[in-house]
Amino acid sequence: MIKKLMLAIAALAATTSFAFAQVDVNKADAAALDGVKGVGPSMSKAILDERSKGEFKDWADLQKRVKGLGEKKAAKLSEAGLQVNGKAKEGAATAAKSESKSAKAGAAKDAGAKPAEGQGSM
Repeated sequence: MIKKLMLAIAALAATTSFAFAQVDVNKADAAALDGVKGVGPSMSKAILDERSKGEFKDWADLQKRVKGLGEKKAAKLSEAGLQVNGKAKEGAATAAKSESKSAKAGAAKDAGAKPAEGQGSM
């Protein structure tokens, strides 16, 4: 049981470290942009096409120039680690905050769990 728990924790840690990598739209290549949750090949192409005309000044500039990038989508991408000039979108939760909230929620859920009948706690 303990081995399974440790394996699950290790797997979770490995996936979250990759999921929350910070990617700047003015420096990233297509592969790095595609690695951000919510950015697909068509959006990364649109970002790179617009960036070839000049770097993005801020989030407002990015949203104005990239078709289909509204407030909600921009906030979600920022939460997933996308940045403009090293800055997250204002008002969007940062990856660290999101990770912390989900970890606290999981811990609270686990704290209230009772062992199944016939299984004692160790």
